[in-house]
Amino acid sequence: MAGSGEDWLGDGLDVAGADCGLWVPGVDYMAGWRGARESADRLNRALLGAGFELSQVRAVASTDESGRGVVRVACWPGAVDRLAGFLETGADHDGGAA
Repeated sequence: MAGSGEDWLGDGLDVAGADCGLWVPGVDYMAGWRGARESADRLNRALLGAGFELSQVRAVASTDESGRGVVRVACWPGAVDRLAGFLETGADHDGGAA
């Protein structure tokens, strides 16, 4: 997923998380990460389509300690407020269904 520049993953948002260095031998982290990456890419495309900059808010693929895919959303506070407003507006139009 392309962002606003060449180094969009290293542009200031801490996307590693507290558990980024925990690895358990024998766990297939790549399978979980690949699934999470597809979902994160889809969300990032939707964010871009809604006018967000990936340097301010983005979905990041990861895994938990058991190898399950996890998608984390990393945002600057202003982008969180804007995203929350965007989601609230969408929920108002469809009766609050997710």
